[in-house]
Amino acid sequence: MTAIERVSQYVVWAIAGFTVVFLMTPLIVTIAVSFGSSTVFTLPPPDWSLRWYERLAGMRGLLPALVVSLQIAAVSTAVAMVLGTLCAIALVRGRFPGRETVSTFLVSPLMLPGLVIGIAMLQGFKAMGLRDVYASLLVAHVVITLPYIVRTVVGALSLFDFSLIDAARTLGCSYPAALMRVLVPSLAPAFLTSGMFAFLASMDNYPISMFFTDAWTKTLPIQMLQYVEERPDPTIAAISAGLVLLAIVALVIGDRLVGLRKLADF
Repeated sequence: MTAIERVSQYVVWAIAGFTVVFLMTPLIVTIAVSFGSSTVFTLPPPDWSLRWYERLAGMRGLLPALVVSLQIAAVSTAVAMVLGTLCAIALVRGRFPGRETVSTFLVSPLMLPGLVIGIAMLQGFKAMGLRDVYASLLVAHVVITLPYIVRTVVGALSLFDFSLIDAARTLGCSYPAALMRVLVPSLAPAFLTSGMFAFLASMDNYPISMFFTDAWTKTLPIQMLQYVEERPDPTIAAISAGLVLLAIVALVIGDRLVGLRKLADF
């Protein structure tokens, strides 16, 4: 290794290390503040305490908002998984005019600001007569989770050998059975990866959810914003630490079932 290559390697590692520290510092600060005893956001905290976590049990509206977020995230991810897989198969196997345009359209919610998407869907739902808050919220979250499924499954399908399905059919499997026995197991890592990101994106979404909530149906991010407006204390940090823990649990489950290296491939 030449001197220039060695210096370049050091520079790359330094930039990577700085990026990791830059991204992780807000999470570490939030978790540290959540374990402090101070009533304000103080770091380092004067003393360590679990008072803010104990306070979560008595917070008004927290449990209903958490239930709504979990329900919306689970159902929207499941619906997006089915629709996204069908769309991905059509994009990979189909040969029709405008295929690239359709592919770009399906992932466009990742490219547009959330406020723009929220206003557009609000006007669209109003024009269609869809006024039910829960249904509107569910459809909106399907729209924002669908791109994660489509992009990941399209990448996995592009590496899949579809002749295996034909081979399974020649061995006596029907077409649906061949899909379930051959295609689905091969795409399991892609399903897990895309489903995990879609679920977390739904749980954490605020700019679109705020257009489709009311006093009785609120997601967790909307409820957290209300807490910040009413009483800004480290209780919000405790809730945020719980969301960080949820992401860590999802990664651990993915590592156990598939492996982080294989997850990163998708």
